[in-house]
Amino acid sequence: MNKNTLSRFSVFALVSASLGLQACSSSSKGELSTGSWRGTIEVSGQEMPFNFAVSEQDGKQVAHLINGDERILINEISHSQDSVRLQMHIFDAALIAKIEGNKLNGRWERKDQAEPYSLPFTAEFGKTARFSENPVKPALDVSGKWEVTFTEDDGKTYPAIGEFVQKGNALTGTFLTTTGDYRYLQGEVDGSKLKLSAFDGAHAYLFNATDQADGTLSGDFYAGKSGHETWTAKRNDNFKLAAADSLTFLKPGFDRLDFSFPDLNGKKVSLSDPQFKGKVVVAQIFGSWCPNCMDETKFLAPWYEKNKSRGVEVVGLGYEVSPEFDKAKARIEKMRDRLQVPYTLLVSGTKDKELVAKSLPALNHVLSFPTTIFIDKQGKVRKIHTGFSGPGTGKYYEEFVQDFNKTIDELVAEK
Repeated sequence: MNKNTLSRFSVFALVSASLGLQACSSSSKGELSTGSWRGTIEVSGQEMPFNFAVSEQDGKQVAHLINGDERILINEISHSQDSVRLQMHIFDAALIAKIEGNKLNGRWERKDQAEPYSLPFTAEFGKTARFSENPVKPALDVSGKWEVTFTEDDGKTYPAIGEFVQKGNALTGTFLTTTGDYRYLQGEVDGSKLKLSAFDGAHAYLFNATDQADGTLSGDFYAGKSGHETWTAKRNDNFKLAAADSLTFLKPGFDRLDFSFPDLNGKKVSLSDPQFKGKVVVAQIFGSWCPNCMDETKFLAPWYEKNKSRGVEVVGLGYEVSPEFDKAKARIEKMRDRLQVPYTLLVSGTKDKELVAKSLPALNHVLSFPTTIFIDKQGKVRKIHTGFSGPGTGKYYEEFVQDFNKTIDELVAEK
């Protein structure tokens, strides 16, 4: 899921070389050694590995979570005696551990859930391998497009597209579903086994699979505290998911989206306000806890700065974990500041999808965060896009950007 189809799926060894991860320096007690680290989080009872790098920036320690081409800045690192806390950028989550020489031993705490949880976390300095130090020579090449079926433990299934790039043992790629993508995945092919993982601060994902005799893949997907699904895949270059513009729509009798939610100063905002009158409006349903929303916001923020003079407005409808205004506001403000969001953000309710749908009664349902609604100059809803294919999806992201701009151009051109 990157630019130039899948060209941005890079081999981690190249990333490591460019980052200079082998360089290191000893740190004083209570601080992290600078250089490369290999972490593990116990995800649904399985060891999920990830990589991060520690460096000095503006006189203080920072870290970067590494997933393929992606590097996520962690610039809130605090120390207390022999312990360290790494706050996970915009998310209400943290890695908290005791420093034991060149090792860390602690927990990953995630609080942006109705039921917060923490999972065992360890890390070792000087390690660059994601999974295996010396993987077995690959017995297959999984590069390309796969038709995937995920099966939940209760038997429910949902389709996905798997896109992978393999270079030797090194593997990168992602899965796309109708509600979003699994962002940047990184791993390896070890003999006939496929292994992928991702850690973005708020989500910890582990995928594995084994090559079957008929050329298909079959494996498991583990996420968070207790998430587990199985998945199967077969090659299919022609496979497509349901169109993102066909899943969420207005109920019969509606042609507009009506709401009145407070902004971050507590002032009620609605689409009938002067700032939106006679303009093309993009309404973004988002949550600060949502990685796909983070990706969309990273696209929308600079896009709005470049296009607002064309008579276009963007408004973000934030749905958070806490129903308390001040707590929800604080989470949205952190996202706004970190991602430099210039458009209006509202505190619209909690993340429960049924409650979200009730707060926007014109919609048949809300399937996904984010959901993006295009509104014309007359205030009428013209298009609703469910989910978001982020930059980790390569050509699919490029197609989204092209379609987004085409839609806006058409609406702006209307009198």
